[in-house]
Amino acid sequence: MSPHEANGRRLRSTVSVRLSGWVPAAVLLLAMTTSCTGSASGDGAAAALKPGAAGVGDRLFPALGNGGYDVTHYGLTLDYVPETNHLKGTAVITARATQDLSRFNLDLSGLQIRLATVQGAKARYAREKDELLVTPAKPVQEGDIFKTVVIYDGTPRTIENDDGSLEGWIETDDGSTALGQPAGSMTWYPGNHHPSDKATYDITVTVPKDEDGTPYDVVSSGELTMEEDKGETVTRHWRTTEPMAGYLAHISVGYFEVDQGSTDDDLPVYIAIDPDESEDAADVKDLVPEIVGWASERFGPYPFSSTGAIVDHLPELDYALETQTKPYFDEAPDESLLVHELAHQWFGNSVSPRKWKDIWLNEGMATYAEWLWEEEQGGRNTDEIFEDFYDGTDAESEGIWAFPPADPPSAARLSDPPVYGRGAMVVHKVREVVGDETFFDILRTWTRQHRHGNADTGQFIALCEGKSGKSLTRLFDAWLFNKKKPSRMQ
Repeated sequence: MSPHEANGRRLRSTVSVRLSGWVPAAVLLLAMTTSCTGSASGDGAAAALKPGAAGVGDRLFPALGNGGYDVTHYGLTLDYVPETNHLKGTAVITARATQDLSRFNLDLSGLQIRLATVQGAKARYAREKDELLVTPAKPVQEGDIFKTVVIYDGTPRTIENDDGSLEGWIETDDGSTALGQPAGSMTWYPGNHHPSDKATYDITVTVPKDEDGTPYDVVSSGELTMEEDKGETVTRHWRTTEPMAGYLAHISVGYFEVDQGSTDDDLPVYIAIDPDESEDAADVKDLVPEIVGWASERFGPYPFSSTGAIVDHLPELDYALETQTKPYFDEAPDESLLVHELAHQWFGNSVSPRKWKDIWLNEGMATYAEWLWEEEQGGRNTDEIFEDFYDGTDAESEGIWAFPPADPPSAARLSDPPVYGRGAMVVHKVREVVGDETFFDILRTWTRQHRHGNADTGQFIALCEGKSGKSLTRLFDAWLFNKKKPSRMQ
């Protein structure tokens, strides 16, 4: 996500979200010809089965995510009508059971469930706030790979946070966009929406043509593998073959000017720009491959099979988001913001936080990438930027001492200045103590060891100490965990 500054840069302060007729004929036939619904058999083994947990135990978002299974793949087939903002969806969720399951939960906010099946058999379901409770006809055994199909429809929700910022399914002037940090993805598909459970995705979206016969564009994460004009509608299939956290899954529907190219290393680049932003965003198509190449030299190989950007026209949103492979911008971004969101492809997207309190590893690193870019473009060097933050003279330094970066006090403070600015200061202090050669070795090792996985603060500290051969307890205690502003020499 983009950092904040008083002179106009954007930050969204997220809040804790309390997770609280139409059936395709083929799926209905499948359900009718399979075994009957109902609870598990009453023998002793079945009686010992337990439901999966609602939530994964994240202190900041206790109801987000679910226990008892790991999702490996989402197959989402969506029909969306922009004029009515109506969505029909079929979600095929492939998962591995991590315990014997009598029942399991999926995160889903709003929308009407029409049918749920597990392993082809019709399942019972119930709703509790933003939880969908699914009881399969036959219990799922630990280690089983099982498929859940959920058919649903309705008007997807927009979630408004305490500060007025928006996430979820958001209407634009020519369509909509889906933004998921931290919990908005549950407004348009059911799933396990905590970043600790990453999966691959196939997202197929069918949209109508407008009254002039012009098809709406659909841009999503990953690569476009199919585009089919069916006369009155157009269907596009986007595929993400690398694991992705749910909050990074994305769809934008509207009218875009699309530019497709490649980097010097033949990495595909897909840029989609709203015509209202085309003039101000004219340099994006050149900057994206330049920044990706620059970052690859410092952070290690680019972790995905394509890159790009989406520049929409939604200035009232007032933030950008690091949606996987194609960061989303609500309006034409400046260079620094492009650097920040593209750096997240390494820090946050490929290496994702194990729990939300570890988000400083995303935002501190991405903010520090901005510092490195500024220095190499002839601006302040990183020592000078650090001093400006410490002295409070940088426009983004306001509020950075409010709490320790590694310990946000609540979900509502998840994206506050300490996570960004003071997080970047922690990164700079590590560089200062271990030296440049070891520092950049740490960054490249971090992105290599945890590529497409999850990691936490303790693992980062252990890597820094292991690579440097030094005890860094005092450094991290002072700059990462201390509630007070440390002295400059600590």
